[in-house]
Amino acid sequence: MEESILLIADPFITVPPETYGGIERIVDFLAVGLSQRGWIVHLACKAGSDCSVLKIPLSYDDNYPRLNRIKNAFRIAQNVQKEKYSIVHSFAHIDLMAMLWPFSQNKIQSFQSTPIESIIKKRTSLLPLKNINFTVCGQHMVNAMSSLVPTTAIHNGVNLKNFRFVERVDNDAPFVFLGRIEPIKGVHHAIRIAKKTGRRLIIAGNISDNEQSRTYFSNMVQPELSDSIRYIGAIDDIQKNKVLGSAAALLMPIEWDEPFGIVMVEALACGTPVIGIARGAVPEIVENGVTGTSCKTVEEMINAARSVHTYSRYSCRMAVVSKFSSDIIINQYEDLYHKIISKR
Repeated sequence: MEESILLIADPFITVPPETYGGIERIVDFLAVGLSQRGWIVHLACKAGSDCSVLKIPLSYDDNYPRLNRIKNAFRIAQNVQKEKYSIVHSFAHIDLMAMLWPFSQNKIQSFQSTPIESIIKKRTSLLPLKNINFTVCGQHMVNAMSSLVPTTAIHNGVNLKNFRFVERVDNDAPFVFLGRIEPIKGVHHAIRIAKKTGRRLIIAGNISDNEQSRTYFSNMVQPELSDSIRYIGAIDDIQKNKVLGSAAALLMPIEWDEPFGIVMVEALACGTPVIGIARGAVPEIVENGVTGTSCKTVEEMINAARSVHTYSRYSCRMAVVSKFSSDIIINQYEDLYHKIISKR
């Protein structure tokens, strides 16, 4: 019997995304991969998305975000009631699943950002949690969620076809920082590491659209820009390949518990090691001394950055092949689907 699935993505970014959008990339390769494996796949996502499965377009209106969310949740609920999917799997904001929780269909809510347990408990306590499972993108998130409903950790990954392995880089290759330009991402630490080690630094990513981030960029990043420290803005997949592949290392000097940080896997897929702060999923992704170093402090990052030539770029690529490729991640989700379906 053919199994069917509805995947749900937030209506803010197209699937797949043009530039920024790690979650949307996961949803895209999962939808396409399941379809190729014989699943009937429908995808609720931003109108205008190009993912090659049957799509249920969702809208977004900046002027009425709450009303818009209710409309999208209602549209999804109508579709689920009509189609009777084997699984409904949402990577979107938890509110888009709220109307589905009383339904008999098997449901999965994936958390791709650090969940706040008290808020989730408050929102779920008034609703019947019927046939629902959670997934999280890092093992470090499981304990906070498993007291609510069954929770499984499944890492994020990348389609290896989209990332070119670069076996060697120049001795004076730059470091790279790739991510949102905001304080918790630690761009200012990346600048300090580059200056202390005498390396060039390429900073890529979008500046978050809020006053704090704009002020942070103006005060902490922009004054440091020079021929050696360059900010190149948001980049697309072609540019990302070039920037990551030609770097000596990716710097991840984060100041928060990053749920996953898919850019680390993208760098490793290019053969580029990762030097980061051991918070969130960094210790789950980086194998010390092999694919980079997971450090306790920025000072430790500086020391590790001075020894960047000792890491094996081939080992970085093979870590993705064995742990974080899209095929591996699809296998893990499909195994979970079959396990849930078998219990119905």
